[in-house]
Amino acid sequence: MSDCCSTQSENDSKRRYDVIVVGAGSAGFSAAITAAEQGAQVALIGHGMIGGSCVNVGCVPSKALIRTAEAVHHANGAAGRFSGIQAQAQVTDWRAQVAQKDALVESLRQAKYEDLLPAYNNVAYHEGRARLVAGGVEAGGQRFNADRVIIATGTRPTMPAIPGITEVSALDSTAALALTELPRSMIVLGGGYIGAELAQMFARVGVAVTFVFRSRLLPEAEPEIGEALAGYLADEGITVLGNLAYESVRRTEDGVSLTVRRNGQHETVTAEQILVATGRSANTESLGLVEAGVAQTLTGAIVVDDRMRTSKPGVYAAGDVTGKDQFVYMAAYGAKLAAKNALNGDSLRYDNSAMPAVVFTDPQVGSVGFTEAQARAAGHDVRTSVLALDNVPRALAARDTRGLIKLVADRSTRKLLGAHILAPEGADSIQTAAMAIRCGLTIDDITDTIFPYLTTVEGLKLAAQTFDRDVKKLSCCAG
Repeated sequence: MSDCCSTQSENDSKRRYDVIVVGAGSAGFSAAITAAEQGAQVALIGHGMIGGSCVNVGCVPSKALIRTAEAVHHANGAAGRFSGIQAQAQVTDWRAQVAQKDALVESLRQAKYEDLLPAYNNVAYHEGRARLVAGGVEAGGQRFNADRVIIATGTRPTMPAIPGITEVSALDSTAALALTELPRSMIVLGGGYIGAELAQMFARVGVAVTFVFRSRLLPEAEPEIGEALAGYLADEGITVLGNLAYESVRRTEDGVSLTVRRNGQHETVTAEQILVATGRSANTESLGLVEAGVAQTLTGAIVVDDRMRTSKPGVYAAGDVTGKDQFVYMAAYGAKLAAKNALNGDSLRYDNSAMPAVVFTDPQVGSVGFTEAQARAAGHDVRTSVLALDNVPRALAARDTRGLIKLVADRSTRKLLGAHILAPEGADSIQTAAMAIRCGLTIDDITDTIFPYLTTVEGLKLAAQTFDRDVKKLSCCAG
């Protein structure tokens, strides 16, 4: 980070602040702005590129390139879906796409982070590697004093403990999104949302992809959704290998070789490159947490309670560094709570009961609330409905009936407990279910609500009706 974005002099660091925020990503900026808007004097300490993971190496660049891949895929598939249509697309210059993505990242980083600093006179930005000390924080050889500190240092990709993985120049998600030349083939390791998104993206722009994961695809999602999505990826030519153990990785003359054990047998997969998307680690090593008495999980994440407090009085944490709900909007939400609690007496509780989650594959996955298993574990007498997308008029008109909608409800109260959508553009429908859960609505409330015809979200009403009737016997408009 250059000095151009600093909003303080060295002498400013000797003053006392109401709160110090460590980390200048989405969570850090949310905490700093929230505190500043309440009149607090804030020291915001960043290290590395301002803006954090989401804008620089995560959400923004990945979704930009995913849209590129979707455009290629759908153009090439149009003739198979619509009569009288002929279209074709191909990647002719991947470097140009990456440059366009980088320009978007730079513009958003400028507009949403760097340009915001001058707008808050009571936020002093300083660049440096921070460490907790008595009475505040040290960073960049300077000391910052405050009774309240909020840690929002985020995470980074981590490599799994597979023999040989450090010797094959494995890509992580950051490096993969920066590739300016596409490899001929790629092994993608990890069945979570990052692995799923990137496996499909690279396959759609011409890379021969083998997608490998230890358990099942999207292990935190409903099994029906992971199973269906795996089938759709295979339909696109991706080799999907799940329920296995990683044995070793080695370099070959043409690239890399991965050995796995599946169904009791050793199998070997080869490719030009390997992309590892098996997890992330909290950025906590240099913070002095042990010395400060801040408790961490076995994986290094900072332990917080429902008020965003750590085990050390006066020290809060928010965002991915806590290891929970690793979505940028939840990082911002948790950071806002941390700032308000730090300044106003710890009265606000973190609530993720209506937290929507999205996987930007195609079809997209949108989820909110309990899965069926989680609802049963929580003691509910559960009812579920599963609606195939060929019952949704929007899908029929689009000639794309890939997907399903699954609703989870309490049998006695009929309250909606969870909603899970696998559908093209399904992510745009999940917020309706999130609002329903937040407001305590029942499946009858959803059934009785007017939904616009020929929309994907109308599928939520059809899925709610499926609890008690056969929707195939209904007329149009989910009547």
